[in-house]
Amino acid sequence: MEHLKKKVRIVPMTHEHLDEVAALERICFSDPWSRNMLAEELDNAVSAYLVALDTEDGSVVGYAGLMVIVDEGYITNVAVRPESRRAGVAGALLDVFVDFAKGNSLAFLTLEVRASNYGAIALYGSRGFRGVGRRENYYEHPKEDAIIMTREFGDEDAGDEASNGGATEKSL
Repeated sequence: MEHLKKKVRIVPMTHEHLDEVAALERICFSDPWSRNMLAEELDNAVSAYLVALDTEDGSVVGYAGLMVIVDEGYITNVAVRPESRRAGVAGALLDVFVDFAKGNSLAFLTLEVRASNYGAIALYGSRGFRGVGRRENYYEHPKEDAIIMTREFGDEDAGDEASNGGATEKSL
């Protein structure tokens, strides 16, 4: 696991973070979620959203979302400010979700990633996700396939405490 180079504090996303997270969406994604869509997710009982706050100025440098249905976890978004990438921020956010999945006996976590996003694919692979399928033309602007990546959890994960990558808040 990479050493966290950017000092962040991982906390649950609140309404006070919405403007910064919506701006981050516009920077990171060609088809960003709106502020209203993000606000709706905060009120969704099956969703949990985390933000990574810069410990120096309290700004949002990254965020991630998780939807849990019964014992299945779906990572909806992972985004990090371009100047904070490759500094362990996304890994810290993912580690909280992986720890949550283990602690709550989820069967798996899954997500989609652009086929050309090699950095993200490598990051997910480092957290035990593996490619299990492909969704053709899943993304727009530009049109591109998505790789479906999944990490399954079983009895061997029970009680296995992975490092939380510098995360300070682990409960969702």
